Amino acid sequence: MKSALRHARVVLVCGKGGVGKTTVSAALAVQAAREGRKTLVCTIDPARRLANALGVSRLSDRPRRLPAAWLSRAGLPANLDLSAAMLDTKRVFDEVVLRHAPSPAAARRILDNPFYQAVSNYLAGSQEYMAVERLHELAQAGGYDRIVLDTPPSRHALDFLDAPRRLTDFLETGFLGWILKPTVNAGVEFLAGTGAKALDVVVDLLGSELLRSVSDFFRAFQGMYPGFQERARAVRRLLRSSETAFVLVTTPAPRALAETRLFVTRLREFGFPVRGVIVNRVAPDLRAGEGKGPAGRPSAGGGARGAVPAGLAGALERNLRELRALARRDRARVDAALAELPRDLATAEVPDHAVEVKDLAGLAGMADRIFGGGGEREGGVGLTRPVAATKAR
Repeated sequence: MKSALRHARVVLVCGKGGVGKTTVSAALAVQAAREGRKTLVCTIDPARRLANALGVSRLSDRPRRLPAAWLSRAGLPANLDLSAAMLDTKRVFDEVVLRHAPSPAAARRILDNPFYQAVSNYLAGSQEYMAVERLHELAQAGGYDRIVLDTPPSRHALDFLDAPRRLTDFLETGFLGWILKPTVNAGVEFLAGTGAKALDVVVDLLGSELLRSVSDFFRAFQGMYPGFQERARAVRRLLRSSETAFVLVTTPAPRALAETRLFVTRLREFGFPVRGVIVNRVAPDLRAGEGKGPAGRPSAGGGARGAVPAGLAGALERNLRELRALARRDRARVDAALAELPRDLATAEVPDHAVEVKDLAGLAGMADRIFGGGGEREGGVGLTRPVAATKAR
């Protein structure tokens, strides 16, 4: 995995919802910082999972570097350059309007438009488009050696990746776009003057003020499409470039593995560079003699406490058998799924443990599992000691 991501400036972490994608994104960012890279991890998830994993109360759209004291408390080098942000897609949309509008007056006309204010977060593809727009902006600024982006769940991820095209298509040819056409505008004004029944129906459905706001909104966007289209092409070039790497996160659950296989295929069909797959929450392979006492029964582990009572020992043995069965099941599922993936993909596994990752130390432990731990150095920053494997949620 380290080799697969070595030259990536942008890492997009994708996967089905609920597989631990946000936590894995943060772990990949911790690893990049430990290798001496100036790193930024971003999410568009407002549920604060990334903030919780990093041990901060909240994140904003402006990248925030983690303080040295927090890093030291987690056993990480205090000089790691690791920042985090939660993308504010509404603010980015406002900035895109300001950038592409033909004049400040035209930009203000859009930003003050009631229709824009009400639905700018819900226009087809707008949130996803603004996320990749912000990603492109950060990548072009050149302030970071690596940017890790936690994407939406994979059922929306292809929409996310195709958002630049979908948003421009909507603005150009969507149902409401017909309002832009001069002939239609003239017809609306003519019908309005005659009190035509067709317009009365539209007004009854939408309301006269909303209809006027919608019409003004699309008229104000005239002349901005070339800028949107060019930016969309630039974003797609970034996502397909050799400096970008897609990493998919899954679990041993059959549906998650099947969705991952399909997603790998679809991404590569679209020309996106998939570099690796991380299987999270794999049941650990407990060895046959592990945890057993001299008589072959589970031991309490402490001489002062004595042997485990017979009834409890039996329950522990049944539990151990069930855990081993789960490990065999996961191993078979994962091996079968990985055998169907392209052989050039890097793979890694994170074992399933009862402890949830909720701080930087846990993220460092997860990174050790993904990348093999050890004391390797890049850029003069050493890796920390291995931390017990933990579970991403």
